[in-house]
Amino acid sequence: MEPRRIILAVVLMAAVLVVTPFIFPTPKTVPSGVPVATDTLRRADSSLRAAFDNKAATAGASAAASDVATAASAAASAAGATPASALAAAPVVLPIDTAVVITPRATYRTSNRGAALVGAQMTQYPSLSNRGRTKGGPVELANAGDALLAFRLVVPGDTVRLDREVFHSTRTEENGRVMIKYDATVAARAVTITYSFLPDSYRVNVAATVADAAANTFLLVDLPPAFHSAEADTTEDHSHLAYAYKPDVQNAKGITFRSIDPGERKIIAGPLTWAVAKSKYFLVGALVPKGQPGFAEIDVTGGVRTAKQATRAQATAVVPLVNGATSFEVYAGPQEFTRLVAMGREFETSNPYGGWLQGVVQPFATIIIKLLLWMKTTLGLGYGWILVIFGVSVRIILWPLNQKAMRSSMAMQRLQPELQAIQAKYKNDPQKLQSEMMLLYKAHGMSPFSSLSGCLPMLIPLPVFFALFFVFQNTIEFRGVSFLWLPDISVKDPIYVLPVVVAITAMVLSWIGMKGVKANEQQKMMMYLMPAMMLFIFFNMASGLNLYYLVQNLASLPQQWLISKERGRNAPLVQG
Repeated sequence: MEPRRIILAVVLMAAVLVVTPFIFPTPKTVPSGVPVATDTLRRADSSLRAAFDNKAATAGASAAASDVATAASAAASAAGATPASALAAAPVVLPIDTAVVITPRATYRTSNRGAALVGAQMTQYPSLSNRGRTKGGPVELANAGDALLAFRLVVPGDTVRLDREVFHSTRTEENGRVMIKYDATVAARAVTITYSFLPDSYRVNVAATVADAAANTFLLVDLPPAFHSAEADTTEDHSHLAYAYKPDVQNAKGITFRSIDPGERKIIAGPLTWAVAKSKYFLVGALVPKGQPGFAEIDVTGGVRTAKQATRAQATAVVPLVNGATSFEVYAGPQEFTRLVAMGREFETSNPYGGWLQGVVQPFATIIIKLLLWMKTTLGLGYGWILVIFGVSVRIILWPLNQKAMRSSMAMQRLQPELQAIQAKYKNDPQKLQSEMMLLYKAHGMSPFSSLSGCLPMLIPLPVFFALFFVFQNTIEFRGVSFLWLPDISVKDPIYVLPVVVAITAMVLSWIGMKGVKANEQQKMMMYLMPAMMLFIFFNMASGLNLYYLVQNLASLPQQWLISKERGRNAPLVQG
C-alpha cells in the first residue's frame, strides 16, 4: 500500500503544478524603460477613432483603413510596442497633437495631422442653439470631424493627401503674434506650412513651401465641407450654406449647396482673387495677397444630402506654387461688414446679394448697411429703434415724390369721365380720337405718360425693400438683437404680431386711398387681396423687416389722408 500512496501523491503534486498557473496566472511585468499607456496613447487612440469615422464617411473604406493604420502605428509606438513593418527601420512616429491659439476674438485649433486648421470658436458670439456641442458656449465653426482648411499637394503625376502625414510642429510668438510652423517630408520633398495668427483679428496668414518643387506643382486648399450650426433655426441656417468666389475682373459669384446636385462638379477657371465657404453669419475664406497671381481655379462638388437638405459640399482652391512657395490670407470669422471691407479686394461682396438682380440689389444693400451702421454709431441706439427711425426717414425723404405721384394719379382720375366721353364719340376715327385726347391733356398740363411718370416715385422704395430683405438674411449685426417682445429681429416674429399688423395697416391705407373714388369691382377686390398677399409674404420674414415695413405704412397714413381730403374737395371735371 505504501508505494501506491507515494505514486498517488506524486500524481496529485504534478497535477497541482500543471493546473495552478492556469487558474492563478502570474501578472506580466513591464520591461524597464517601456512606459505604460499614457495620455499620448489615449490621444492617438482618440485620433484613430476620429480618423476612421471621418474618412469612412467621406473618402470610403480604403482611405479609412490607411488612416487607421497610420493612427494605430502611432498608438503602438506610444505604448512601447513595435509594429512588424517597423522592426527593420524603426521610424520615429509623432503623436497626433493639436495646437490651440487664443486671440482676443477667437480661439483657433490646428493639427499636426496634415497641418490642417481644424477648429475656430468665435468667443464674441454666443451660440443661439439649444442643442449640440456649443449649447451655452461660443459659436464653433467646424463641424465634428471636418477641417476648416485641409491641404493636398499636386506634384508631377500624383496628388498627395497631406492629411495622411503627421508633421513636426514648432510654436513661436513675436510681438503678440503666434506662429505655428509644421514640417514634414512628403513624397521625398520637404514641406513646410506656417500659420501666423494676427491678434485682435479674425485673420490668419498662411505660407507654404515645397523643396525642389517642379514648375507645375500646386497646393490644393480644401475649404470647409460643412459648418456647425449655432443658430436657433438650424434649417434656415443651412439654407444659406454656399461657396463664393471673386474673379479678378468680374463681380463676386456664389454657388449655394442646394443648387448643386450630389456628385455634380463645377470648375471655375481663374484667376480668382478669393474663395470662401459661408453659413448665414460666418465664413472661412482664402484671399490672394495683393500683387500676387490669383488662384488658378476653384473646384466645387455637390455633397450627399440628408433629409433632402443640402448640408455638405466640397470646394477646393487650386493655388500655384512660384519657385516652390506660396502664401495667402485666411479670414475665419463673422460676416461683420466693416471687417470685410477692411480686408480689401471687395471682400464685403463675399455674400453676393440678389441673385440675377445682383447688379441692382448689391449696391443698394451696401448703401443701406453703411447707413444703418452709421446711424448706430452716431445715435447710440439699439438696432430696433434704428430701423424705426430709418423707416420714418425714408418716408419723409420720399414725401415730395409720393405727393407728386398721388396728385398725378388723382388728376388722371378726374380726367377719366371726359376721356371716356371722347373715346365714345370718336371710337370710329382713331386719328381724331388721338388728336382730341392730346388737346385734353395739353389743356390740363398733362400727357399720356403722366400716369406712368406719376407711378415711378412709388417704385423707388422697392429697391430699398429688396435690399433690406437680403440685408436681414446675412447681416450679423442684427443677430440676436432683441426689441420690445421680439427676441431676435433677424428671425421671424415668434407670435406673428408684426405681419398681422402690417396687413391691417396696408388695408387701412387702401381704404383711405379709395375714399372719394368711384371704385369698380376689380379695385374693391384689390383692396382686400393686397393686404392678404402681404400677410402671406411677410408671415415668415425677419421681424426687423416687418418692423421697417410697418413703420413705412404708419408714416404713410398722414399723407394718404391729406390726399384723400384734397380729392374730396375736387369734383370730377365731367359728371358721369
